[in-house]
Amino acid sequence: MPTCDAVIERMLDMTGVGAGDHLIDLGAGDGRMVIAAARRGARALGVEYDDDKVALAVANAEAAGVGSLASFVQADLFAFDFTRATVLTLFLLPALNLRLRPTILGMAPGTRVATNTFDFAEWEADEKFEVPPPECTAHCWALSWTVPAQVGGTWRAGDVELVLEQCFQVLSGSLHVGGAVWPVLGRMRGERVWFEAGGTTYSGRVDGGVLAFEGRLGALRNGP
Repeated sequence: MPTCDAVIERMLDMTGVGAGDHLIDLGAGDGRMVIAAARRGARALGVEYDDDKVALAVANAEAAGVGSLASFVQADLFAFDFTRATVLTLFLLPALNLRLRPTILGMAPGTRVATNTFDFAEWEADEKFEVPPPECTAHCWALSWTVPAQVGGTWRAGDVELVLEQCFQVLSGSLHVGGAVWPVLGRMRGERVWFEAGGTTYSGRVDGGVLAFEGRLGALRNGP
């Protein structure tokens, strides 16, 4: 069953697809997701196991006038390296999503991911939207995620110690400043981190071994 056009457009809106992006669509079918992304100026690749559907998708892309940006490959999506994508789209059953989840979580932080209807189990979507009828009558949910950087551990600088536990994009832990200790609740979005502690909201960015915040926390380093 193909994804309806309204859901495709919502998935592309949620992930902000545009020129400069490299979108890879897993299970490309007749190519409509790839073609829609190419119309927005993205370089787009569809991965499809069925040779006949690959041929159909290529013909559809040429007919749509986006053959220079849209391409398709016949491959087993579990053997294909899709990790170079800046945006990944899927319309696969939950069991397949779950098998792909470890690879997706290992992609570059900030990679945007969108699915039609089916999710990644405990890895909750950052955003969900249901396209109403009559635009869509079946499989009408667009869901999106941003691959989070991994920041679990202990970060220190001077008298500041930030202990983070990470479950996908959700953070918990504790912030120690001088003799004060506050519980931490926060989230990741790509390399960006936000958390609340002691009535204050902190925002920063992780870059390798440095977690940089403005103000009192400054630049924290991960390690003993």
